[in-house]
Amino acid sequence: MIKTVYLTGQNNFGNRGCEALVRSTITVLTEVFGPIKALVPSLDPARDQAQWPDSAAAGVEFVKAFPMHAVFSKWAGASQKWPWLHALAQPKPRLQPELVADLKRADLLLSIGGDNYSLDYGLASLYYFAAVAETAMAMGKPAVLWGASVGPFDKQPLAEQRMAEHLCRLSLVTVRESRSVDYLRGIGVQANVVPVIDSAFAMTPQPLDTSAWWPQEVGDGVLGLNIGALIDSLRRDRGHADGAIGAGKVFVERLLKETGLSVLLVPHVSPLAGGTWNNDELFNQQLLAALGGPSSRLAAVPAGLNAAQLKHVVSQLRYLIAGRTHATVAAFSTGVPTISIAYSVKAKGINRDLFGHERYVLETPRLSGETLWTAYQTLAADEPSLLAHYERHLPAWREKARAGARALKQLLSA
Repeated sequence: MIKTVYLTGQNNFGNRGCEALVRSTITVLTEVFGPIKALVPSLDPARDQAQWPDSAAAGVEFVKAFPMHAVFSKWAGASQKWPWLHALAQPKPRLQPELVADLKRADLLLSIGGDNYSLDYGLASLYYFAAVAETAMAMGKPAVLWGASVGPFDKQPLAEQRMAEHLCRLSLVTVRESRSVDYLRGIGVQANVVPVIDSAFAMTPQPLDTSAWWPQEVGDGVLGLNIGALIDSLRRDRGHADGAIGAGKVFVERLLKETGLSVLLVPHVSPLAGGTWNNDELFNQQLLAALGGPSSRLAAVPAGLNAAQLKHVVSQLRYLIAGRTHATVAAFSTGVPTISIAYSVKAKGINRDLFGHERYVLETPRLSGETLWTAYQTLAADEPSLLAHYERHLPAWREKARAGARALKQLLSA
Protein backbone atom coordinates (compact mmCIF):
# COMPACT_ATOMS: atom_id res chain seq x y z
CA MET A 1 0.00 0.00 0.00
CA ILE A 2 2.84 2.39 0.81
CA LYS A 3 6.42 1.69 -0.12
CA THR A 4 8.31 4.92 0.57
CA VAL A 5 7.61 7.57 3.21
CA TYR A 6 9.31 10.96 3.44
CA LEU A 7 9.64 12.24 7.03
CA THR A 8 9.80 16.02 7.10
CA GLY A 9 10.10 18.04 10.30
CA GLN A 10 13.50 16.94 11.63
CA ASN A 11 17.05 17.12 10.34
CA ASN A 12 19.35 15.59 12.95
CA PHE A 13 19.48 13.20 15.89
CA GLY A 14 21.24 15.63 18.23
CA ASN A 15 17.78 16.11 19.68
CA ARG A 16 17.07 12.60 20.92
CA GLY A 17 13.39 13.46 20.83
CA CYS A 18 13.61 13.75 17.04
CA GLU A 19 15.45 10.44 16.95
CA ALA A 20 12.76 8.87 19.15
CA LEU A 21 10.03 10.14 16.82
CA VAL A 22 11.78 8.76 13.74
CA ARG A 23 12.50 5.37 15.33
CA SER A 24 9.01 4.94 16.77
CA THR A 25 7.23 6.20 13.64
CA ILE A 26 9.03 3.63 11.51
CA THR A 27 8.25 0.95 14.11
CA VAL A 28 4.51 1.56 14.12
CA LEU A 29 4.31 1.98 10.33
CA THR A 30 6.16 -1.29 9.80
CA GLU A 31 3.86 -3.08 12.26
CA VAL A 32 0.80 -1.93 10.31
CA PHE A 33 2.03 -1.81 6.70
CA GLY A 34 4.91 -4.29 6.65
CA PRO A 35 8.42 -3.34 5.46
CA ILE A 36 8.72 0.23 4.16
CA LYS A 37 11.47 2.60 3.06
CA ALA A 38 11.73 5.84 5.06
CA LEU A 39 13.52 8.85 3.60
CA VAL A 40 14.89 10.69 6.66
CA PRO A 41 16.35 14.18 6.10
CA SER A 42 19.73 14.69 7.78
CA LEU A 43 22.29 17.46 7.96
CA ASP A 44 24.88 14.90 9.04
CA PRO A 45 23.96 11.42 7.79
CA ALA A 46 27.14 9.72 9.05
CA ARG A 47 26.61 10.82 12.64
CA ASP A 48 22.88 10.12 12.56
CA GLN A 49 23.49 6.62 11.20
CA ALA A 50 26.05 6.02 13.95
CA GLN A 51 23.30 6.82 16.46
CA TRP A 52 21.17 4.09 14.92
CA PRO A 53 23.50 1.44 13.44
CA ASP A 54 20.56 -0.82 12.49
CA SER A 55 18.71 1.97 10.67
CA ALA A 56 19.29 0.52 7.18
CA ALA A 57 17.79 -2.79 8.27
CA ALA A 58 14.73 -0.85 9.47
CA GLY A 59 14.35 0.65 5.99
CA VAL A 60 15.90 4.05 6.65
CA GLU A 61 17.67 5.99 3.92
CA PHE A 62 19.19 9.23 5.18
CA VAL A 63 18.74 11.96 2.56
CA LYS A 64 20.08 15.48 2.39
CA ALA A 65 18.33 17.98 4.64
CA PHE A 66 18.24 21.64 3.72
CA PRO A 67 18.20 24.75 5.87
CA MET A 68 14.99 26.73 5.64
CA HIS A 69 14.86 28.68 2.38
CA ALA A 70 16.23 32.19 2.94
CA VAL A 71 13.04 33.72 1.53
CA PHE A 72 11.10 32.53 4.59
CA SER A 73 13.45 34.09 7.14
CA LYS A 74 13.81 37.33 5.13
CA TRP A 75 10.04 37.57 4.88
CA ALA A 76 9.66 36.98 8.62
CA GLY A 77 12.17 39.72 9.43
CA ALA A 78 10.58 42.18 7.02
CA SER A 79 7.03 41.48 8.25
CA GLN A 80 8.14 42.17 11.83
CA LYS A 81 9.50 45.53 10.71
CA TRP A 82 6.54 46.29 8.45
CA PRO A 83 3.53 44.36 9.81
CA TRP A 84 1.41 45.21 6.77
CA LEU A 85 3.55 42.75 4.78
CA HIS A 86 2.00 39.91 6.73
CA ALA A 87 -1.36 40.72 5.19
CA LEU A 88 0.06 39.91 1.78
CA ALA A 89 0.36 36.35 0.55
CA GLN A 90 2.61 34.14 2.67
CA PRO A 91 5.99 33.25 1.15
CA LYS A 92 5.92 30.27 -1.21
CA PRO A 93 9.35 30.03 -2.87
CA ARG A 94 10.37 27.07 -4.95
CA LEU A 95 11.93 24.37 -2.77
CA GLN A 96 15.42 22.98 -3.46
CA PRO A 97 15.46 20.62 -6.49
CA GLU A 98 16.98 17.77 -4.44
CA LEU A 99 14.18 18.05 -1.86
CA VAL A 100 11.56 18.05 -4.62
CA ALA A 101 13.20 14.98 -6.15
CA ASP A 102 13.02 13.11 -2.82
CA LEU A 103 9.36 14.07 -2.42
CA LYS A 104 8.68 12.66 -5.90
CA ARG A 105 10.24 9.35 -4.84
CA ALA A 106 7.90 9.05 -1.88
CA ASP A 107 4.37 7.67 -1.81
CA LEU A 108 3.50 9.64 1.30
CA LEU A 109 4.73 12.61 3.36
CA LEU A 110 4.62 12.57 7.15
CA SER A 111 5.33 15.81 8.97
CA ILE A 112 6.84 14.81 12.31
CA GLY A 113 8.75 16.87 14.87
CA GLY A 114 6.05 17.21 17.50
CA ASP A 115 5.54 20.98 17.63
CA ASN A 116 6.58 22.39 14.24
CA TYR A 117 2.95 23.40 13.63
CA SER A 118 3.06 26.05 16.34
CA LEU A 119 4.42 29.56 16.79
CA ASP A 120 7.22 28.28 19.05
CA TYR A 121 9.78 28.68 16.25
CA GLY A 122 8.25 31.69 14.49
CA LEU A 123 6.12 32.24 11.41
CA ALA A 124 8.96 31.53 8.98
CA SER A 125 9.40 27.98 10.30
CA LEU A 126 5.64 27.40 10.38
CA TYR A 127 5.14 28.49 6.79
CA TYR A 128 8.17 26.52 5.63
CA PHE A 129 6.85 23.20 6.90
CA ALA A 130 3.43 24.02 5.48
CA ALA A 131 5.09 24.71 2.11
CA VAL A 132 6.80 21.31 2.11
CA ALA A 133 3.45 19.62 2.73
CA GLU A 134 1.75 21.74 0.06
CA THR A 135 4.46 20.74 -2.44
CA ALA A 136 3.81 17.06 -1.75
CA MET A 137 0.06 17.54 -2.12
CA ALA A 138 0.57 19.36 -5.43
CA MET A 139 2.28 16.17 -6.63
CA GLY A 140 -0.78 14.16 -5.64
CA LYS A 141 0.87 12.65 -2.56
CA PRO A 142 -1.04 12.23 0.72
CA ALA A 143 0.38 14.60 3.35
CA VAL A 144 -0.09 13.86 7.05
CA LEU A 145 0.64 15.82 10.21
CA TRP A 146 1.96 13.08 12.48
CA GLY A 147 1.58 12.81 16.25
CA ALA A 148 1.73 16.56 16.72
CA SER A 149 0.83 19.31 19.10
CA VAL A 150 -0.82 22.11 17.11
CA GLY A 151 -0.98 25.85 17.70
CA PRO A 152 -2.25 27.95 19.16
CA PHE A 153 -1.94 30.56 16.41
CA ASP A 154 -4.35 33.11 17.89
CA LYS A 155 -1.58 35.67 18.47
CA GLN A 156 -1.35 35.84 14.67
CA PRO A 157 -5.00 35.86 13.46
CA LEU A 158 -4.11 35.85 9.77
CA ALA A 159 -1.68 32.97 10.25
CA GLU A 160 -4.41 31.15 12.19
CA GLN A 161 -6.78 31.50 9.24
CA ARG A 162 -4.14 30.35 6.76
CA MET A 163 -3.12 27.37 8.88
CA ALA A 164 -6.74 26.32 9.41
CA GLU A 165 -7.21 26.22 5.65
CA HIS A 166 -3.92 24.34 5.19
CA LEU A 167 -4.68 21.79 7.91
CA CYS A 168 -8.09 21.06 6.40
CA ARG A 169 -6.35 20.19 3.12
CA LEU A 170 -4.07 17.59 4.72
CA SER A 171 -5.05 13.97 4.27
CA LEU A 172 -4.83 13.29 8.00
CA VAL A 173 -3.98 15.24 11.16
CA THR A 174 -2.98 12.96 14.05
CA VAL A 175 -2.78 14.90 17.30
CA ARG A 176 -1.01 13.78 20.46
CA GLU A 177 -2.98 15.69 23.11
CA SER A 178 -6.58 16.78 23.59
CA ARG A 179 -5.75 20.47 24.00
CA SER A 180 -4.74 20.52 20.35
CA VAL A 181 -7.83 18.54 19.33
CA ASP A 182 -10.05 21.11 21.08
CA TYR A 183 -8.14 24.01 19.55
CA LEU A 184 -8.39 22.57 16.05
CA ARG A 185 -12.11 22.04 16.46
CA GLY A 186 -12.39 25.69 17.47
CA ILE A 187 -10.78 26.89 14.23
CA GLY A 188 -12.82 24.57 12.05
CA VAL A 189 -10.38 21.66 11.61
CA GLN A 190 -12.17 18.48 12.60
CA ALA A 191 -13.05 16.04 9.82
CA ASN A 192 -9.49 14.78 9.27
CA VAL A 193 -8.32 14.88 12.93
CA VAL A 194 -7.48 11.67 14.80
CA PRO A 195 -6.41 11.75 18.48
CA VAL A 196 -3.33 9.65 19.21
CA ILE A 197 -0.56 9.56 21.76
CA ASP A 198 3.08 10.44 21.06
CA SER A 199 4.56 7.65 18.93
CA ALA A 200 7.66 7.56 21.15
CA PHE A 201 5.53 5.60 23.65
CA ALA A 202 6.12 2.71 21.23
CA MET A 203 9.93 3.02 21.10
CA THR A 204 11.70 -0.01 22.56
CA PRO A 205 14.45 0.78 25.13
CA GLN A 206 17.95 -0.44 24.25
CA PRO A 207 19.63 -1.97 27.32
CA LEU A 208 23.25 -1.03 28.02
CA ASP A 209 25.79 -1.43 30.81
CA THR A 210 25.53 1.60 33.11
CA SER A 211 27.77 0.31 35.90
CA ALA A 212 30.74 2.55 35.01
CA TRP A 213 28.84 5.78 35.63
CA TRP A 214 25.68 4.99 37.63
CA PRO A 215 25.72 6.42 41.20
CA GLN A 216 27.73 4.00 43.31
CA GLU A 217 25.45 4.36 46.32
CA VAL A 218 21.91 3.75 45.10
CA GLY A 219 20.37 3.96 48.57
CA ASP A 220 16.63 4.56 48.27
CA GLY A 221 16.85 4.78 44.49
CA VAL A 222 17.98 7.26 41.87
CA LEU A 223 16.24 10.48 40.90
CA GLY A 224 16.95 11.60 37.35
CA LEU A 225 17.23 15.34 36.74
CA ASN A 226 16.95 16.81 33.25
CA ILE A 227 16.70 20.58 33.56
CA GLY A 228 18.57 21.03 30.32
CA ALA A 229 20.07 23.81 28.26
CA LEU A 230 16.75 25.11 26.91
CA ILE A 231 15.28 25.76 30.37
CA ASP A 232 18.61 27.33 31.37
CA SER A 233 18.51 29.64 28.33
CA LEU A 234 14.88 30.64 28.91
CA ARG A 235 15.74 31.50 32.51
CA ARG A 236 18.68 33.68 31.42
CA ASP A 237 16.45 35.45 28.90
CA ARG A 238 14.09 36.30 31.75
CA GLY A 239 16.81 37.93 33.84
CA HIS A 240 18.15 35.08 35.97
CA ALA A 241 21.91 35.58 35.70
CA ASP A 242 22.74 31.99 36.68
CA GLY A 243 20.08 30.48 34.44
CA ALA A 244 18.91 27.25 36.05
CA ILE A 245 22.24 26.31 37.67
CA GLY A 246 21.39 27.92 41.01
CA ALA A 247 17.99 26.27 41.28
CA GLY A 248 19.43 22.88 40.35
CA LYS A 249 22.27 23.22 42.84
CA VAL A 250 19.99 24.14 45.74
CA PHE A 251 17.64 21.28 44.96
CA VAL A 252 20.28 18.57 44.53
CA GLU A 253 22.14 19.59 47.69
CA ARG A 254 18.93 19.44 49.71
CA LEU A 255 17.90 16.12 48.18
CA LEU A 256 21.26 14.53 48.99
CA LYS A 257 21.19 15.94 52.52
CA GLU A 258 17.58 15.15 53.49
CA THR A 259 16.83 11.90 51.63
CA GLY A 260 18.47 8.57 50.89
CA LEU A 261 18.16 9.10 47.15
CA SER A 262 21.01 9.50 44.70
CA VAL A 263 20.92 11.82 41.67
CA LEU A 264 21.69 11.18 38.01
CA LEU A 265 21.89 14.15 35.62
CA VAL A 266 20.23 13.06 32.36
CA PRO A 267 20.68 14.82 28.97
CA HIS A 268 18.28 14.53 26.05
CA VAL A 269 19.54 17.10 23.54
CA SER A 270 23.21 17.46 22.63
CA PRO A 271 24.69 18.21 19.18
CA LEU A 272 26.36 15.09 17.80
CA ALA A 273 29.22 17.20 16.47
CA GLY A 274 29.85 18.59 19.95
CA GLY A 275 28.59 22.16 19.60
CA THR A 276 27.85 24.19 22.72
CA TRP A 277 24.45 25.61 21.73
CA ASN A 278 21.42 23.89 23.27
CA ASN A 279 23.62 21.20 24.78
CA ASP A 280 22.20 19.34 27.80
CA GLU A 281 25.45 17.45 28.31
CA LEU A 282 27.32 20.75 28.70
CA PHE A 283 24.65 22.09 31.08
CA ASN A 284 24.92 18.93 33.19
CA GLN A 285 28.69 19.32 33.43
CA GLN A 286 28.25 22.93 34.55
CA LEU A 287 25.70 21.88 37.18
CA LEU A 288 27.95 19.03 38.29
CA ALA A 289 30.86 21.46 38.69
CA ALA A 290 28.67 23.83 40.73
CA LEU A 291 27.90 20.88 43.01
CA GLY A 292 31.60 20.13 43.52
CA GLY A 293 31.86 17.31 41.00
CA PRO A 294 30.57 13.74 41.00
CA SER A 295 30.34 11.69 44.17
CA SER A 296 29.14 8.28 45.20
CA ARG A 297 25.55 9.61 45.13
CA LEU A 298 25.81 12.11 42.27
CA ALA A 299 26.65 11.32 38.64
CA ALA A 300 25.92 12.37 35.07
CA VAL A 301 25.03 10.25 32.03
CA PRO A 302 28.03 10.28 29.66
CA ALA A 303 27.95 11.82 26.20
CA GLY A 304 26.84 10.04 23.08
CA LEU A 305 23.95 7.79 24.10
CA ASN A 306 21.17 7.40 21.56
CA ALA A 307 17.44 7.84 22.20
CA ALA A 308 16.71 4.16 22.81
CA GLN A 309 19.62 3.87 25.25
CA LEU A 310 18.47 6.98 27.12
CA LYS A 311 15.00 5.47 27.38
CA HIS A 312 16.57 2.44 29.05
CA VAL A 313 18.45 4.72 31.45
CA VAL A 314 15.24 6.58 32.33
CA SER A 315 13.39 3.29 32.86
CA GLN A 316 15.85 2.40 35.65
CA LEU A 317 15.13 5.56 37.67
CA ARG A 318 12.83 5.78 40.66
CA TYR A 319 11.78 9.34 39.78
CA LEU A 320 12.41 11.81 36.96
CA ILE A 321 12.14 15.60 36.90
CA ALA A 322 12.63 16.73 33.30
CA GLY A 323 12.25 19.67 30.94
CA ARG A 324 12.68 17.87 27.61
CA THR A 325 9.35 16.52 26.38
CA HIS A 326 10.71 13.22 25.12
CA ALA A 327 12.66 12.60 28.30
CA THR A 328 9.29 12.74 30.07
CA VAL A 329 7.72 10.52 27.38
CA ALA A 330 10.49 7.96 27.97
CA ALA A 331 9.54 8.00 31.66
CA PHE A 332 5.76 7.94 31.19
CA SER A 333 6.01 5.01 28.77
CA THR A 334 8.15 2.96 31.17
CA GLY A 335 6.17 3.73 34.32
CA VAL A 336 8.52 6.17 36.08
CA PRO A 337 6.89 8.86 38.31
CA THR A 338 7.70 12.15 36.58
CA ILE A 339 7.50 15.92 36.95
CA SER A 340 7.43 17.90 33.68
CA ILE A 341 9.21 21.25 33.72
CA ALA A 342 6.97 23.02 31.21
CA TYR A 343 8.38 25.52 28.73
CA SER A 344 5.33 25.35 26.43
CA VAL A 345 1.70 24.24 26.50
CA LYS A 346 2.49 20.73 25.25
CA ALA A 347 3.70 19.50 28.68
CA LYS A 348 0.43 20.64 30.23
CA GLY A 349 -1.61 18.98 27.49
CA ILE A 350 0.21 15.65 27.70
CA ASN A 351 -0.05 15.59 31.51
CA ARG A 352 -3.74 16.45 31.42
CA ASP A 353 -4.42 13.60 29.03
CA LEU A 354 -2.36 11.04 30.94
CA PHE A 355 -3.37 11.96 34.46
CA GLY A 356 -6.43 14.21 34.19
CA HIS A 357 -4.69 17.19 35.81
CA GLU A 358 -1.50 19.26 35.88
CA ARG A 359 -0.36 18.34 39.38
CA TYR A 360 2.91 16.99 37.98
CA VAL A 361 3.75 20.10 35.92
CA LEU A 362 6.23 22.76 37.05
CA GLU A 363 6.18 25.84 34.82
CA THR A 364 9.58 27.23 33.86
CA PRO A 365 9.01 30.74 35.33
CA ARG A 366 8.37 29.10 38.73
CA LEU A 367 11.56 27.04 38.70
CA SER A 368 13.61 27.34 41.90
CA GLY A 369 15.31 25.11 44.40
CA GLU A 370 12.19 25.28 46.56
CA THR A 371 9.70 24.44 43.79
CA LEU A 372 11.89 21.54 42.64
CA TRP A 373 11.88 20.24 46.20
CA THR A 374 8.10 20.59 46.40
CA ALA A 375 7.79 18.75 43.07
CA TYR A 376 9.91 15.88 44.41
CA GLN A 377 7.78 15.71 47.57
CA THR A 378 4.67 15.50 45.40
CA LEU A 379 6.12 12.54 43.52
CA ALA A 380 7.17 10.81 46.73
CA ALA A 381 3.74 11.29 48.30
CA ASP A 382 1.89 10.13 45.18
CA GLU A 383 4.26 7.30 44.24
CA PRO A 384 1.93 4.39 45.15
CA SER A 385 -1.06 5.88 43.33
CA LEU A 386 1.10 6.88 40.35
CA LEU A 387 2.52 3.38 39.98
CA ALA A 388 -1.00 1.95 40.16
CA HIS A 389 -2.14 4.47 37.53
CA TYR A 390 0.69 3.39 35.22
CA GLU A 391 -0.15 -0.27 35.68
CA ARG A 392 -3.76 0.36 34.70
CA HIS A 393 -3.13 2.64 31.72
CA LEU A 394 0.26 1.87 30.15
CA PRO A 395 -0.99 -0.90 27.83
CA ALA A 396 -3.69 1.41 26.42
CA TRP A 397 -1.24 4.31 26.03
CA ARG A 398 1.20 2.15 24.10
CA GLU A 399 -1.62 0.88 21.90
CA LYS A 400 -2.83 4.44 21.24
CA ALA A 401 0.66 5.29 19.99
CA ARG A 402 -0.21 3.02 17.06
CA ALA A 403 -3.59 4.62 16.37
CA GLY A 404 -2.19 7.00 13.76
CA ALA A 405 -0.78 4.16 11.68
CA ARG A 406 -4.10 2.31 11.79
CA ALA A 407 -6.00 5.47 10.79
CA LEU A 408 -3.55 6.00 7.94
CA LYS A 409 -4.08 2.46 6.68
CA GLN A 410 -7.84 2.94 6.77
CA LEU A 411 -7.51 6.23 4.89
CA LEU A 412 -5.29 4.78 2.19
CA SER A 413 -7.48 1.70 1.84
CA ALA A 414 -10.48 3.93 1.22
